[in-house]
Amino acid sequence: MSSRTPSRSLFRPPSGVDQSALAENKGIVRSIERRLFLRQGLSLGALTLLTGCDISNKESVQAVLKEFSSWNDRVQAWLFDPAKLAPTFPESQVLKPPRFNAFYSIDEVKPIDAASWKLEIAGLVKDKRPWTLDRINALPKVTQITRHVCVEGWDYIGKWSGVSLRRFLEIIEADLTAKYVAFECADDYSGSIDMASALHPQTQLTTDYADEPIGNAYGFPLRLRVATKLGFKMPKWITSLEVTNQYPGGYWEDRDYNWFSGI
Repeated sequence: MSSRTPSRSLFRPPSGVDQSALAENKGIVRSIERRLFLRQGLSLGALTLLTGCDISNKESVQAVLKEFSSWNDRVQAWLFDPAKLAPTFPESQVLKPPRFNAFYSIDEVKPIDAASWKLEIAGLVKDKRPWTLDRINALPKVTQITRHVCVEGWDYIGKWSGVSLRRFLEIIEADLTAKYVAFECADDYSGSIDMASALHPQTQLTTDYADEPIGNAYGFPLRLRVATKLGFKMPKWITSLEVTNQYPGGYWEDRDYNWFSGI
């Protein structure tokens, strides 16, 4: 599926719909449009679902659109192939340094002290001992050169190295039948992914970019890399990992972005 933001809306409001009501809810509409099922060729006419309700009722509009967004997440999860790999690229295409992106400017990044940093472990896990950076770096590393895709419409090729998340979950004896893996970060960001994506062969806890430790501005000392998802699903400056069956949401997901957000 394409991850680019379309130049024109996929939704075609029925005639007679109050455009001002749609404008009030444009944030939710756009959040659905970002990951609309089979966006390249299929328009499901989501707003036609509103025909039977009062379009001037903001809460009613929001409820229907959020339910459609939730349905979109379920369809993407159903279509997800845990064995299918994202495309890889030659090292000559790797962007150095990677592109910065956060909900604040690069000048506001607060460097993390590697000596005192620890990854806290919680939830459905037998071994909850925290991990130091040295301990994580001592594990076998895997490397991938894959495309990073942002929901805003830009992308770049990056070289990511780190610990396979599946291997890490096995080491800490996590319940691999649980639904979610959730992350908290040093900058108050949070995020979560489904267990199937966590166990995907290309999903990793990344410590290095282009054969060097990740820079302060790009997630040092630890960030998540999920080659099958949009960029906002990959928390940076991670401080904790939790395995859970309770829906954990996330920074942008709690602001109406689609939760699954595969590419």
